[in-house]
Amino acid sequence: PGSGATLRSIDVAADAGTAFDGKHLYQIAEERIQKIDPQTGDVIATIPAPGNGGDSGLTWAEGSLWVGEYRARKIHQIDPETGTVIRTIESKRVVTGVTWVDGELWHGTWEGDESDLRRIDPGTGEVLQTLDMPAGMGVSGLESDGGGCFFCGGGNSGKVRAVRRPGYAPTVANK
Repeated sequence: PGSGATLRSIDVAADAGTAFDGKHLYQIAEERIQKIDPQTGDVIATIPAPGNGGDSGLTWAEGSLWVGEYRARKIHQIDPETGTVIRTIESKRVVTGVTWVDGELWHGTWEGDESDLRRIDPGTGEVLQTLDMPAGMGVSGLESDGGGCFFCGGGNSGKVRAVRRPGYAPTVANK
């Protein structure tokens, strides 16, 4: 993070989302999600992606994978072993990335010149909080550092942006 230099890479097909369950990496690759051994880089299993190639973001939480489906405006909770959809949340905006932090589900949006980050209730899909991005600042991916910062793909700019999570107060335990 300090230098921005690549420390290691794994040569696997990769499209629109990566997640880590504490032991394995999961990577969206077109119409499938690959389970990867991070030590060897081997793909050890695959499951179908719920958007059949229209997926846009991946995160791990509550023992499940959460997958954004871009144009369909959905977020799916799926079983990581079978790919079975457990729950689907409808969004009123295009979903460009998903992440969990401190028990909160967030997703990025981007339509035209408007983008925002949204905290949503994972049970009901209700939007609980919206962080509007400046006009023209597209969000094309979303990840959390596990604390007070989100990292967003910068759309066509090729940049990664850091966005402070509102209400985050560092404690001695999470500093």
